[in-house]
Amino acid sequence: MEKCTIVVPCYNEEEAIPLFYEAVNEAVKDVNLEFEYLFVNDGSKDKTLEVMRELAEKDDRVHYISFSRNFGKEAAMYAGMKESTGDYVVIMDVDLQDPPELIPSMYESVLNEGYDCVATRRVDRKGEPPIRSMFANLFYAIMHIIAKVDMVPGARDYRFMTRNMVDSIVSLGEYNRFSKGIFGWVGFDTKWVPFENRKRVAGRTKWSFFKLIQYSFEGIVAFSTAPLVWSSIIGIIFCFISFAALIFLFVRALVFGDPVSGWPSLACMITFSAGIQLFCFGIMGMYMSKTYLEVKGRPIYIVKEKK
Repeated sequence: MEKCTIVVPCYNEEEAIPLFYEAVNEAVKDVNLEFEYLFVNDGSKDKTLEVMRELAEKDDRVHYISFSRNFGKEAAMYAGMKESTGDYVVIMDVDLQDPPELIPSMYESVLNEGYDCVATRRVDRKGEPPIRSMFANLFYAIMHIIAKVDMVPGARDYRFMTRNMVDSIVSLGEYNRFSKGIFGWVGFDTKWVPFENRKRVAGRTKWSFFKLIQYSFEGIVAFSTAPLVWSSIIGIIFCFISFAALIFLFVRALVFGDPVSGWPSLACMITFSAGIQLFCFGIMGMYMSKTYLEVKGRPIYIVKEKK
């Protein structure tokens, strides 16, 4: 019988893990696959690791990896895929916002319809603050325009993949990872399954608004050089504006003999142009910092304990 590894990144999820385990067991009990669980403890500060150990002692299908510190969800997903042994791999969040009852139909689509991957996307954002939803939609709109990968609005990391696709993803050993983009970059035939937003079953979200903004910039920098092009275009535009302003001031001084007046507007222009320059330097700095981290060659994660 073929085997499916369910990869579950966890950070401070001691309350959610038992609920997740029971819900998934119930959802896949009639699926003709051998399932195993691979929990990844991403440096949790609570009793997440203890809960994983207890489950592993009770059920031989449960395995876990524990990091030496918090390396982030991207590293946890990569570690789970790299250590997985199944013919198929499912990535799921432990908070049950990813519906386990979709797994049987996802498997059927891969088995009978010829897909290499069945991915999920949220069709609504009920329960989220409006400003958070607005920025999320803006991010997907920007990525759709500038990125060289297929980014579907509302895409989740929850997906059912074949071994071939997982091996392709793992082969991309880059340090600065943005999995939503990597999933699209490797290609393969993907079917999208929509579902409505769900609340967490326990605990609190680890994604603050600031972290989501930072994550968005990570994705933009990782899969597009458009910001560098924009900064160059902005620089050219401001060169023309500065040249035109210089001609205007020179002509006004010759005609009216009053080169001093208008200094407030001039000060505003200088301040504004300085801000644009710093913004463009910041964009270049982001790309340089990513290159700096890549050339160091540090491991994506460090395992402290595994079973």
